Amino acid sequence: MSFVNPYHGDPQDGHLSTPISDSGFTKAFIGNLPAYRKGLSPSRRGLEIGMAHGYFLFGPEALCGPARGTDAASIAALLTVAGIITVLTIALSLHGEVKTGKAFATYAPEEFRTSSGWGDFASSFFIGAAGGAFVAYLLFANLPGVDAIFRGLVNY
Repeated sequence: MSFVNPYHGDPQDGHLSTPISDSGFTKAFIGNLPAYRKGLSPSRRGLEIGMAHGYFLFGPEALCGPARGTDAASIAALLTVAGIITVLTIALSLHGEVKTGKAFATYAPEEFRTSSGWGDFASSFFIGAAGGAFVAYLLFANLPGVDAIFRGLVNY
């Protein structure tokens, strides 16, 4: 009994159907990600994806970057992440100009198949990522105060 088969029985498809990749759980999980969730506008998709990327890019840079352990670690990480976000947004914009219409994946939302929809997504990604990085910066820069709030050590 083989657990790995061609996807939909078509070996020309280039995708394998495994118990993991073709399970109902995996399809439901991926279907609930912002890029594939039904009923979201391109701007909302970009904001959600951008916030997650901005927030999670900050931590490794602040803790493992070249300025780690210094007083400038948090601001250096924020500036580095701002540069990364800018490069990612430019790449998203270029990708949208090149890969729209029928060339885009068939399972992608309809808004991603137009240049204007992809442009809305890319610009919202930038706003969300910048906001996510700034929130992470504020939390990291004020870590003792945030820790005191969660431990209940703050006197009112």
